[in-house]
Amino acid sequence: MIASPQFSTSPVMTAEEYLAWEAEQELRYEYDNGEITAMTGGTLPHNDLAINLLRALYPHVKARECRINMSDAKVQVRDEGPYYYPDLVVSCDRRDQLATKLIRFPTLIVEVLSPGTASKDRGKKFRELQRSETL
Repeated sequence: MIASPQFSTSPVMTAEEYLAWEAEQELRYEYDNGEITAMTGGTLPHNDLAINLLRALYPHVKARECRINMSDAKVQVRDEGPYYYPDLVVSCDRRDQLATKLIRFPTLIVEVLSPGTASKDRGKKFRELQRSETL
């Protein structure tokens, strides 16, 4: 998915306000320290890369009784956020096996880089995702 800064909202929200608000939205939005960014669809090559990686990982993930999800899976890094939608997320933690809203204990997170999001994905977002104790 592509982060779309032109759709960023200006009001700052708490994590609780974001979760309640996003549940009523048609689009997905990432939340980072009060800032909200709309996630728009990616390009076909972006999607192809994510699907090819999913295909390659799937047999290994399932053999270990882990779950693998694509860009519609929200990841919560800490109790207060941020909340992101990576291109692929794997969780081998039993606490995530029956999750229906978000992944809290990721084992692997993959972002397919694109020119518009590479600096954010390699910068602040990368640093925040690394704070997950289960990666």
